[in-house]
Amino acid sequence: MTSTVYQNNQNYIDFILHLADTNLILAQRLCEWCGHGPVLEQDIAMSNMALDLLGQTSNYYNYAAEIIGNGATEDTLAMLREEREYKNLLLVEQPNGHFGDTVARQFFYDSYHALLLEQFLKVKDLKLQSIAEKSLKEVKYHLKWSAEWMIRLGDGTEESHNKIQQAVYDILPYVGEAFILAPYQKALIEEGLIDNPIDFKATWLANVKAVLYEATIEADVENTFAQKGGKEGVHSEHLGFILTDLQYMQRTYPNLQW
Repeated sequence: MTSTVYQNNQNYIDFILHLADTNLILAQRLCEWCGHGPVLEQDIAMSNMALDLLGQTSNYYNYAAEIIGNGATEDTLAMLREEREYKNLLLVEQPNGHFGDTVARQFFYDSYHALLLEQFLKVKDLKLQSIAEKSLKEVKYHLKWSAEWMIRLGDGTEESHNKIQQAVYDILPYVGEAFILAPYQKALIEEGLIDNPIDFKATWLANVKAVLYEATIEADVENTFAQKGGKEGVHSEHLGFILTDLQYMQRTYPNLQW
């Protein structure tokens, strides 16, 4: 039974949807690599990370559906909402590009995601806490994978270094949004239901800089202008195309089930 503290709280619903949407869209992006990875081992690694994220997404959507009621399900929340209703970070909807572009996008998200889940281990909501506990084991692996590839590419050949360096420059404007609070986050922080991600920003920054230093990659992470809007449904041109692929079967054959 869901506590009425959450049942009647639209801000909390929006926050859980933000978490679900972010993982769903990143999982969809990683799925696009299936069969196209640079080597078989990394093709499988990215597919496995996508599956991890989809599992986490399912947990979040099921929880959101439980809070919302009125016949909502994980399928309706994932497949039948419009683009402006999605609250994912702009970071995760950016194109895959080449392998280095995907690694850079994954690294910056993983670095944030792991610390966010650690923060959830202390929330009052036992359901969110349990989702975080299970997810953190998977995300720690994701971070290990992406950090190692950042270093391997950055401190590799001249070509690999130049490509991953440019990938970091290109993705940086979409990184800072994670620490820009949406109205529903501000309200929940004031209610004491979640903690402020700003609390771990210094740790995140130190962790990111340590990897970039070892990878010999230059990046002004602190001062790069941050694009925003994704958390409130204002997205880049890329999300609509992602949803077209993601929702095609459900839109074409309503109520289709496996």
